[in-house]
Amino acid sequence: MTNYLTRTWKDPAGRGYMLLAAMSACYGFAYSGQNNIVTNFFNDVLHFSEPQFGYITAVREVGGLFLILLLMLLYRVSLQKLSAAALVVLGIGYALFGLAHSFVTVIPWVLITSFGFHTIFQTQYSLGMSLTTQEKSGHVLGRMASFYQAGTFAALIAVSLIFCFHALSYEKTFIILGVLAVVGGIAIYGFPHLHDGQERKVAPKRERVVWRWDYRYYYALNLLDGVRQQVFFSFGLMVLVRQFKLGVPQVSLVLMLVTLVGVLASPYVGRSIDRLGERRVIQVINVGYVIALGGYALAGHWVVACLFFVIYTFISPFSTIAASTYLRKIAVPEEIAPSISMGVTILHATAVGVPVIAGYILNYVGYQIPFFVACGIAVGTVALTVRLNPKAQRTAARIALDERLASEAAAAGDTPVDEAPAIVET
Repeated sequence: MTNYLTRTWKDPAGRGYMLLAAMSACYGFAYSGQNNIVTNFFNDVLHFSEPQFGYITAVREVGGLFLILLLMLLYRVSLQKLSAAALVVLGIGYALFGLAHSFVTVIPWVLITSFGFHTIFQTQYSLGMSLTTQEKSGHVLGRMASFYQAGTFAALIAVSLIFCFHALSYEKTFIILGVLAVVGGIAIYGFPHLHDGQERKVAPKRERVVWRWDYRYYYALNLLDGVRQQVFFSFGLMVLVRQFKLGVPQVSLVLMLVTLVGVLASPYVGRSIDRLGERRVIQVINVGYVIALGGYALAGHWVVACLFFVIYTFISPFSTIAASTYLRKIAVPEEIAPSISMGVTILHATAVGVPVIAGYILNYVGYQIPFFVACGIAVGTVALTVRLNPKAQRTAARIALDERLASEAAAAGDTPVDEAPAIVET
């Protein structure tokens, strides 16, 4: 085992894989642990009203809305350094979360963590896809999701034990989660410069900002996903806590079940994206959303609600993974990272308004209506995916790049780029 790890570390792609895996696990621990307890913190300590749950989600998404502006200023900073800085910022925000004593006083820490979270949210996919060729991108991103889920599982066990035995306060728990986020930042700082799994001496070039008609379907996927995500993200846990009276230990057990499923199944789903294509996978996932969201809205018992919560939460990350691999197939390398940033910004443009509107709806007519609206959005996404065709929708620059690489490979007698073996296989 030691020899295998040593050989893997010496290979640039193998070293990058290990560092990204470590970052994903630490990030999963910090983010999921905080997400696990923050709803109860808002409810039990800060005593939020139902509309305030929507307001704070809108505040939390400001980082995503202005992400493209932030990355325009930092476009010369390498993705690994940007990721490391984002995790340090996230950790500081988490550590200071416990200082809040009201809705107003929690806003600064929510904003700080928002910028950290939304930055790492998009850079992790660009880093993951740099480890291998586009034909194996889904596989690698699925494995990274599995490491993230492993970190999440460890966090949920820790949080469950802490609050079952009243070992630590919310404040001290937030500090521990902040430290883990910083550890993840330290890990990713040494990630090598890669393209298609091959090391480069300098960081790959990135455009400052990208907005192209060629990427319209990628943007549309993010827009629709943003509306759907924000309904569930804002009120999914709140329904379990307020409607069904689940405490931190019970919520932890539900999230542990989600995570265990994710650890086991994420690599398989990632491979399915590579094998079946983004269109089919996104269609299946959104049919799953309709079932999960509709079932969640109609559930009359906490066990049924938890079942649909598990289904939705498990499949949710794969919408972003599939959209990212679709983008990689149609874009030139230097436009992938800024285009993902633009997609994240579009996704979160809905996040400022949707939670506020949904919060009022929830307050006056019941929590079911926003979830039914989210079902309709999922149906619309299925209709949109019919138009996805990565090969036909490549940009002119991408077509020219593919033709040049194919000609160079043929002249050298090498294996074509599209059929190059995966750099990382474990």
